[in-house]
Amino acid sequence: MRTYFDFDKHHTSYRQETLAGVTTFFTLAYIIIVNPAILAAAGIPKGASMTATILTSIFGTLLMGIYAKRPFAVAPYMGENAFVAYTVVQTLGYSWQTAMAAIFMSGILFALITVGGLRQWLADAIPSSLKHSFSVGIGLFLAFLGLSNMGVVALGVPGAPVQLANIAKLPVLLSLVGLLLTAVLQIRKVTGALLVGMAITTTAFLVTGLVPLPTALFSLPPSIEPIFMKIDMHGALTWGFLGVIISVLVMDFVDTMGTLFGLSSRANLLDGDDNLPEIQKPMLVDALSTIIASICGTTTAGVFIESAAGIEQGGKTGFTALVVAALFSFSLFFSPILTIVPSYAYGPVLLIVGMFMMQSVTKFNFIDYSELLPAFLTIVLMIFTFNIGVGITSGFIAYVLLKLFTGKVSEVRSGMWILSLLSLTFYLFYPYH
Repeated sequence: MRTYFDFDKHHTSYRQETLAGVTTFFTLAYIIIVNPAILAAAGIPKGASMTATILTSIFGTLLMGIYAKRPFAVAPYMGENAFVAYTVVQTLGYSWQTAMAAIFMSGILFALITVGGLRQWLADAIPSSLKHSFSVGIGLFLAFLGLSNMGVVALGVPGAPVQLANIAKLPVLLSLVGLLLTAVLQIRKVTGALLVGMAITTTAFLVTGLVPLPTALFSLPPSIEPIFMKIDMHGALTWGFLGVIISVLVMDFVDTMGTLFGLSSRANLLDGDDNLPEIQKPMLVDALSTIIASICGTTTAGVFIESAAGIEQGGKTGFTALVVAALFSFSLFFSPILTIVPSYAYGPVLLIVGMFMMQSVTKFNFIDYSELLPAFLTIVLMIFTFNIGVGITSGFIAYVLLKLFTGKVSEVRSGMWILSLLSLTFYLFYPYH
């Protein structure tokens, strides 16, 4: 197995990859609880939804490790779940079964265009400036998530939508201490610094009673039967549903592409042309995971940005993903103990990982504004709209328009024209509130 994952080539080891996998899992384990909670607003039973979330994550992450050999975890996307629950079901009035049909169709289509090589061709057409902006934008996105999870920032008022929260509260103070501790461990190059910091912070919450001890260590997973294969294709094949399908397609495409490039840049997996070798493999994993997700009864699945935590811990190969998949498997039966890590404990990890991902900003072209502005828009809109897809699509559109109107149209590859047109459809059909 060591040879299969090229440990020597990547200068890694079983111990390092295992630490990385454990770190990634505990950083994203919240999805086991949060995804069902969000989808409950669409009428999807929480118990069955939790099982569907875990099974989808096991399938996608296992395939990512064995087939794509990348240190990325796969799980149902945050953002897409809220889009289905609050926009497609609650606002537009479609059933969750019909929404699953849109997820299923997007997975099938992406599998076909990935096998046909179209997705790699489009990915290779993206300029380096935008690829590096994905890493920086996702880094700041993670940092904002971290601050929010730590209780440091809170919703404000119109005109000042974000404000400093009450940092005098004990949970916030413990989280800030956890941040300091984790940073010190990282600076001192302590092995497993991120995981150790998270574990100590969680222990502090348990000791102070802020997080209750689990009432049980073992539990059987709820049945998936109520939502398994409940896909309403008939309801989805209507003209009015076209906007939902296109929105799901574009959101999945740009989120996956942006996350792949952002994480791969940080893990030094890009080649000399800033392309990801054999990108079709993780993209096919994304497509197949989305198909399985819809069959199981949950929303679009793909590479999770929290994989950056494991990468920072030294994860370089698919073995990291295998460890994450194994822990997801355990969570089917040990969810009471594996999900006690509070957001206050993994918030500091997300903040530190976000800082690491900022390094790609040094690769920006600060002289050519036709390169800089699209990258800048990608970053700021990704954060200030709290939507990775909005940031990426705005960057695609701005890049093509600026090159067109500044006489540099020859620098735009043909694939970028297609990506910009797809991005326009995203805004044309997006169901605004």
